[in-house]
Amino acid sequence: MKPKILIIDDDPSLRRVLEYNLQEEGYHVFAAESGEDGLRLFSDEKPSLVITDMKMSGMDGMQVLKAVKEQSPETLVMIITAFGAVDMAVEAMKLGAYDYITKPFNRDALRLTVAKALQFTGITAENRRLKAELADRDDFRAIVGSSPQMEKVFAVVRKVADTEASVLITGESGTGKELIARSIHSNSSRRNAPFVAINCAAIPRDLLESELFGHVKGAFTGAIRDKTGKFQLADGGTLFLDEVGELPVELQPKLLRALQEKEIEPVGGTRTLKLDVRVVAATNLDIERAIEEGAFREDLYYRLSVIPIILPPLRERRQDIPLLIRHFCAKHHSDQVGFDKEALAAMTAYAWPGNVRELENSVERLLIMRSGETITAAELPDKILNAKGGQAQGSAVFRLPDEGYSLEQLEKEIVLDALERNNWNQAAAARFLKIPRHTLIYRLEKFGISLPDKKG
Repeated sequence: MKPKILIIDDDPSLRRVLEYNLQEEGYHVFAAESGEDGLRLFSDEKPSLVITDMKMSGMDGMQVLKAVKEQSPETLVMIITAFGAVDMAVEAMKLGAYDYITKPFNRDALRLTVAKALQFTGITAENRRLKAELADRDDFRAIVGSSPQMEKVFAVVRKVADTEASVLITGESGTGKELIARSIHSNSSRRNAPFVAINCAAIPRDLLESELFGHVKGAFTGAIRDKTGKFQLADGGTLFLDEVGELPVELQPKLLRALQEKEIEPVGGTRTLKLDVRVVAATNLDIERAIEEGAFREDLYYRLSVIPIILPPLRERRQDIPLLIRHFCAKHHSDQVGFDKEALAAMTAYAWPGNVRELENSVERLLIMRSGETITAAELPDKILNAKGGQAQGSAVFRLPDEGYSLEQLEKEIVLDALERNNWNQAAAARFLKIPRHTLIYRLEKFGISLPDKKG
């Protein structure tokens, strides 16, 4: 693909000369006669290089430079200035301009300066790509687990990563949903393009639409310039919508259209933008219950969950806990530190309601506060030492036989009983058990439980 160059100059003759010379060199050139028009073209075309005159009526070159760098810090900007105003060009370079050329200039000087700028852009982009790829590989290695539950997740990730299907990752908080999303991206053909993440629950409702789709200048009070949204930033790559279950109902039709039509319209804009974005979403909510309550659109749910991935809670894959502890020790540069048998047994028995995130925080705290190279049970917090499993206090719902009983069989019987009590309605059974519906579905798959045909 030919590199894109944007020329901004209010002198029509100089603008035509620049445009002609750069097109002769094989570049894809766009031209604008004002800073305002240039920034609109910049948002639409995403050029690799902007060449702007310093002195223009209206928005001058310094203002153009600041606006471009605010939207896209990696884009190079070259300043055109008169011979006697080099001090202004130097000031522009302090603010982030790549270089400057003085008027009058010859074709060879222009060609050489532009070629060097684009070569620099290519090297910078390659460095970013390699760093992102290494980061993605680190994230993939960070998904630690050898349990059957995680092996099943890994198998799905390997199978769907290099497809265009939307993926919905469900699971409790702290189970590693973003790591799974990153591994899907890094194992796909989009790995060299951006991975852009947004937490739908962390952004105020009145700003979320602009964050997702961008806005044009003047779209609302405070919109003093165009803004590029997350969808545009992820063009060619992957957009990760974390906590998608918190998306306001009024925004859901616009997201559905973006997924169906592969196009968006910035807030206050009149032009639609065609985009190539793969969406991976995640939530810890029971989406199907939200649909029943009218808080989430059913058509959007099915569009997002072409491929569903259910992440098991840590208490469902306890055999991974020692592996994770060793991994976090290495991550925090404490490979030599060990845990004695009692400490490891207590940490494996603990339920970890905060899942992997809570485990990592606990390991990091223990590494900081340790008194030696081996962490003992005495150094563990009381909540871990005193964890008994089941009901911590009060009378039991039932008593186990003295000879013992299989926990897996007991859990299976509880699930079957809940389903039978609720006429095999999964949503009702999940509410009865006080668990999200996706957790119940995970257990149905785990125990090989099939719904009777006559009950649907």
